Amino acid sequence: MESTGEDTYLNGLMAAAMVRGYQGKDNDFSKKGTIASCLKHFAGYGAPEGGRDYNTVELSERTLAEDYLPAYKKAVDAGCALVMTSFNTLNRIPSTANRRLTQDVLRGEMQFDGVLISDWCAVAELLPHGIAADEKEAAALALDAGVDIDMASPIYIKNLKGMVENNMIDEKRIDESVLRILTLKNKLGLFENPFKDGSETAEEALLLCAPHRKAARDCAEKSFVLLKNDDSFLPLKKEKESAAFIGPFTDNLLLCGSWSFFANDQDCVTVKEGVTNNYPDAEVFFAQGCPTVNPGTEVLGFQKTPPKEDFDPREALEAAVALARKADKVILTLGEHRDYSGEGASRADITLPSCQLELFHNICKVNPNVCVVLFNGRPLDIREIKGKAKAILEAWLPGTEGGTALAGILYGDASPSGRLSMSFPYCVGQVPVHYNHMSTGRPFAGDYRTTRYNSKYLDIPNEPLYPFGYGLTYTAFDYSDIRLDTDILHKGDTLCASVHVANTGNRVGTETVQMYLHDMAASVTRPVRELKGFCKVTLEPGESREITFPITEEMLRFYDINMNYVSEPGQFEVFIGSDSTTCNRAVFTLHVV
Repeated sequence: MESTGEDTYLNGLMAAAMVRGYQGKDNDFSKKGTIASCLKHFAGYGAPEGGRDYNTVELSERTLAEDYLPAYKKAVDAGCALVMTSFNTLNRIPSTANRRLTQDVLRGEMQFDGVLISDWCAVAELLPHGIAADEKEAAALALDAGVDIDMASPIYIKNLKGMVENNMIDEKRIDESVLRILTLKNKLGLFENPFKDGSETAEEALLLCAPHRKAARDCAEKSFVLLKNDDSFLPLKKEKESAAFIGPFTDNLLLCGSWSFFANDQDCVTVKEGVTNNYPDAEVFFAQGCPTVNPGTEVLGFQKTPPKEDFDPREALEAAVALARKADKVILTLGEHRDYSGEGASRADITLPSCQLELFHNICKVNPNVCVVLFNGRPLDIREIKGKAKAILEAWLPGTEGGTALAGILYGDASPSGRLSMSFPYCVGQVPVHYNHMSTGRPFAGDYRTTRYNSKYLDIPNEPLYPFGYGLTYTAFDYSDIRLDTDILHKGDTLCASVHVANTGNRVGTETVQMYLHDMAASVTRPVRELKGFCKVTLEPGESREITFPITEEMLRFYDINMNYVSEPGQFEVFIGSDSTTCNRAVFTLHVV
């Protein structure tokens, strides 16, 4: 939920990078353009029962420590200025009143000394959580948990003064919070200049300036993930083949994410504009085909999106089918309305709206040469799409320059290089599905229809539709066997694992080389593999390069049977390849004495 993916290591890298992006590499708030970053939501917000936002979270101490807390720790180590508590309960205690979580773990073990702020009205929500009988008790619980700022609810403002006067709380505790808040304000320079770098003139000069638009375009290009490309369907040949761009996202300005409050949709470049502006000589046709959501659906976000009363779905479908018949290829833009993603957007069904699937099947009947471009903020069930489409490109919600970036990818002036940070399930029944699951006593690999008494589904494959780390390019890469500089790793030393990666195709391409480790025998069950490193490399056709990953004893540590953070001697597998399913393998032994 509102995370950067399913992997602990990757989430930690992303969290630290975002802190540096906001605060600068040295956390010097006197420098222009720096702002305080807030780590959220602490903790376990991504693991609610039933996948339903704000719902109960039950995590074992081991799962919390190994799979969730390390990413938060990376942000704290990077110097984040604030931390926000999460809405959920964690093991029956709301995070906003969870002293063990906020005081012992966050301020104690992680040594966070910044400002702790509640999420929106989370202090007041201690009442419906059922752990506070009234506002005063809610205030006391949150304050005892170290919450410095009560965001949006009036609980602190209405009650703290009287609680101090009636000796219900110690004024020194309020002084601690006040000092932390004033210290942060002082670091930010707000006493000298309460508006810091705020300037309408600077804002007008910077927002949507050419360098920023280019950065937006580059980011979008690098985020696209090519999921399928049978017979090199993409890129399109603009001089030799016509293309019909059909679908509800073809001329759609809603390309920014659900939390892009200050983005003006009118500033976005649509897919249609991206194609016509940059490829004026290409033979192209455009049609909407169907609405984004099923007819009559009203999307409720911060702004209501009522259905279009003047839209005739049948006429739109017929017009789209007619265009598909006369085009050499069809680019079908499908996906979720942006308000289907983000906070408060839990779904029990993660297939595309039925009106979009109807459009897809009707187009495929008259023209099988279909590429589906997906616009969405979460993994979807796209089994039907994979079965018929010749190509699938995951575009996510690509932002202001999304249309321009997409046009460049589709026509081959840029190449897709993104990789999945989340597994795409075969269907919703697999959820939660992630590559780093635990080993079981009855593991299963093979055809799910051939045996029964293993850990598997009777009716679907165990494997996700697309695994973590997956992504294609417009070229091909070949990996050598893994070479280890030694097969024994001692504590305090470094072992190097290397592969040669070669571009065997006829186009320049970027490959994300990924390294995974597996503890083959430990005192507790360990994941089947864990990402421990990756490297992006761009190679010309025929070019090869050696990629080397360092492996240290620290990378092999985990919480043992007594919850001590240790490494244990034994054998480990190292996998290096293009995604989390790679079989390219070597074995080494760890000695810890």
